[in-house]
Amino acid sequence: MRFANFIPALVCLAASSGHSLAQDSPDRQLTVEQLLTDGWEVAGYIGTLDNRSSLMLFKHKDKHYLVQCSVLYDVTRYKRTQVHCYEVR
Repeated sequence: MRFANFIPALVCLAASSGHSLAQDSPDRQLTVEQLLTDGWEVAGYIGTLDNRSSLMLFKHKDKHYLVQCSVLYDVTRYKRTQVHCYEVR
């Protein structure tokens, strides 16, 4: 049971370690680390029962929209953590 509680923390750590994220501006690649550095705060987090994927919601006090990041941890891939972020308006 202790290991199952460790997986969501591992996914968040991997997500913030600088993997590129998709955004609607193709010339600028964002990371979760950049979101946090730019003043975005985690507004919500939910993980799945099998601890292989999660969603993180970010808010910013000066923006009128949210950013949602989906994180997938897949042990069968070379880049084990896949992260995709997009604006929620």
